[in-house]
Amino acid sequence: MSPVEIWTQILYPLLKLVVFVSVGLFVGNLIEALQWTRFVARLAQPLARIGRLCDISAASFSVAFFSGITANAMLAEAYDKGQLSRRELILSNLFNSVPTYFLHLPSMVFITAPILKSAAFVYLGITVGSAVLRTLSILILGRLMLRGMDRCFETPMPTSEQASWRQVLDKTWRRFRRRIKKIVLITVPIYIGMHILQRAGMFAAMEQFMASHMSGLPWLHPQSMGIIAFQLAAEFSAGMAAAGALLDSGSMSVRDVVIALVVGNVLSSPMRAFRHQFPYYAGIYRPVLAFELIVCSQGFRVASLIACAAVYVCWA
Repeated sequence: MSPVEIWTQILYPLLKLVVFVSVGLFVGNLIEALQWTRFVARLAQPLARIGRLCDISAASFSVAFFSGITANAMLAEAYDKGQLSRRELILSNLFNSVPTYFLHLPSMVFITAPILKSAAFVYLGITVGSAVLRTLSILILGRLMLRGMDRCFETPMPTSEQASWRQVLDKTWRRFRRRIKKIVLITVPIYIGMHILQRAGMFAAMEQFMASHMSGLPWLHPQSMGIIAFQLAAEFSAGMAAAGALLDSGSMSVRDVVIALVVGNVLSSPMRAFRHQFPYYAGIYRPVLAFELIVCSQGFRVASLIACAAVYVCWA
């Protein structure tokens, strides 16, 4: 690789990742040092109480509407302190499905609406419905799997006698330095390893294998393979462009296009999520736990997408 390729493909993306993770971690530690956790949690507390989730989970849910990294940093900090069990950590991470989805919804709308037109509302409706379904499912599971609220750690609300800003910043900086070293030491080699695997063609080979073995599904429109192949081999917008072209030409109906997009989403997103999320997840959480969280998250996501798409197919 040339120096320019090393900078543009490894160093610059890695630098951005470390900066974003650092900012998220610092903000999460600052919220905790200021003892704002319960204040932020009040925004989602009524919903979290249904699933017997503690204040830190509700606070993480609220913060996830603005920063998924900060939300995960808050959960990891609480887990390391013993304030969250492994079970509740997994449920809390999954609970953030809706805010995490809505973080990316504006860009999805601006990409899909001009290309897919009316089909965009159907497709986005399925993805929004799946995110809501995941959150409701987690609340039901939390209700069944978690015991009473007395297990939660109470955090005092800020008062006039709380520490000064200098003391808060010093405390935040000490915690930040302690955790950022671990995050960088784990995130950097994992990110570089992922890039090496990608350049070696491992992910492309897996995506090509899945695309070539999709023709055996008789319920798919024959031209759906083009949309699915683009979603697997390229990016989200490539599949949308292919779907838009087929819609405009009248080659496929809205129903067939939506089904093809959902199938492509189900097949392509888990691999991309692992490739992009695992480096920073493994820095925030322990690598084994990070892998478990991603597997659970993607498993729930795929199942909810299939369920919502099945409802649409039956209704349409």
